Amino acid sequence: MKTVTKEAAAQTGPVLAEEDLAAINQFSRRALTAEEVYTFAVRLCDNQTDRDQEYFDRPALEKLAELFVGKTGIFDHSWSARDQTARIYRTELVEEPGLVTEAGEPGCCLKGYAYMLRTPENQALIAEIEGGIKKEVSVSCAVSRCQCSICGGDIHDRSLCSHEKGRIYEGKRCIVKLTEPTDAYEWSFVAVPAQPRAGVVKAFGGGTLRQMLASLDREGPWREELRLLEQQAETGRRYLESLRAETVRLGLMAEETLSGDTLRAITDKLDGEELEALRGCYAKRLEQQAALPVQLRYEDREPESRGDNAAFRI
Repeated sequence: MKTVTKEAAAQTGPVLAEEDLAAINQFSRRALTAEEVYTFAVRLCDNQTDRDQEYFDRPALEKLAELFVGKTGIFDHSWSARDQTARIYRTELVEEPGLVTEAGEPGCCLKGYAYMLRTPENQALIAEIEGGIKKEVSVSCAVSRCQCSICGGDIHDRSLCSHEKGRIYEGKRCIVKLTEPTDAYEWSFVAVPAQPRAGVVKAFGGGTLRQMLASLDREGPWREELRLLEQQAETGRRYLESLRAETVRLGLMAEETLSGDTLRAITDKLDGEELEALRGCYAKRLEQQAALPVQLRYEDREPESRGDNAAFRI
């Protein structure tokens, strides 16, 4: 299961209709009046490819429309009750005529309608929303699959998929489809969205790893350990990239009949140990091909021209 977070923009809504107030009162312990609540609309997520080369397909957005009704709004994905500020009371899927996604789907987005109480504590936040200061929001949810556009396998399962997001394979960019949502957790006001129009931050399990650890121990020693693990993971990723490039380079010299695209497709499916073995095989083959005779031959010369050099015949 994959947890994803999508970011978008908040918009102030129209005058509160009776059906909206009825939907809001489904979540309140007493009947609220229109004067007591402030409502606004948020663009939760869409089906466009984001900066992480990932996107929700339309069925996923339709399921998320159901899951996000009643979900609370907080700040910066800080999973604390004191940070609860608003709640989504209804959602809708909005068509975007003229827009076509990189995956070839008609453009659409998930729109949520949220409410908050008009209390003295909330007046500053309401003013910031109205003034466009608090605008971007990010939603956190869980999806079952992260499907590679090249091979159709789960991109996080290296036994099924060896492709990397954003890379070009035979003229086609690898992007990832987020499918089959299973849960929606929360939505947050954030400062910088990762997606041009919505935004996304992703992790496994119930929230990002940092969020889960912080909820248990906000300032614990895990932060330094996690930082070191992330550094090691990045070092390993760079090594594999270098190893793949070197293997392809040697393969192009050793296998004249293979193209660069074919060799890259082969190496993309190999792990580190397999890449090292293939690189060694190509290096040994090139070494054998480059071997030249070193003997010095004087036998075909006239005896008198050899002179004393005969003593150095090899």
